[in-house]
Amino acid sequence: MANAVFVTGTAGSGKSLLTSRLLQWYRDNGAYPIALNLDPGVASLPYEPDVDVRDFIDIGTLMDNFSLGPNGALIMASDMVATKIDEMQHQVDELNADYVIVDTPGQIELFAFRASGPYFVSNFNADNKTTIFAFDATLVSSPINFVSISLLASSVKLRLKTAQVNVLTKRDLVIDKLKDILDWAASTQALEVALSAEKESEYSLLSKDLARSMTRAGFAPGLIAVSSTTMSGMINLAAALSRTLNQGEDA
Repeated sequence: MANAVFVTGTAGSGKSLLTSRLLQWYRDNGAYPIALNLDPGVASLPYEPDVDVRDFIDIGTLMDNFSLGPNGALIMASDMVATKIDEMQHQVDELNADYVIVDTPGQIELFAFRASGPYFVSNFNADNKTTIFAFDATLVSSPINFVSISLLASSVKLRLKTAQVNVLTKRDLVIDKLKDILDWAASTQALEVALSAEKESEYSLLSKDLARSMTRAGFAPGLIAVSSTTMSGMINLAAALSRTLNQGEDA
């Protein structure tokens, strides 16, 4: 049975591209990974999924049969994902892979905050499971935004109830802010100093309280910066996944 890695994050954070790079990384390093696409509404992907929810659920058919718009059909399709777990599990098991990289829907709320996503994660059979949460570097380049996305990452961890590896995607797009962002992730003190410089004191104080609470509760993000363009940081991500999934046995 394989290890499962669920790739989550906000829309546009680079989940699918990161999935493709993880597949490439594991193949280049002698493992056998497969991709499971769980986004029923995606039009195209930067990789060829080995198992694809679109083979079981068709957005266009749902729109026609139930007179739904695109958003309504996406919600219905996301809820239906849980009903197709046995069929997808069978296809995954037949492939006998080392890793299953699960690319989750673009809209994080459809996967993490409705019943079907946590159900799928809980009932999907794998030797070990972990979640990646993709922090879009272009969204977290200000300290208040960083706290906001960190709070979302913590919420996803609470909902999916799995170990979580936090990844800063698109690092090559924020080179001038990269050190600051990594410092905020590593040190609540550094984050509070940055928040103190914010002009809106009310939101600065709220953000500080949230940051302290997340740290006390063990939800401090800690980020691994990667670039899906240059593959920078992939070795660190693979090592973190190895530690989480296999206690570092194949690091």
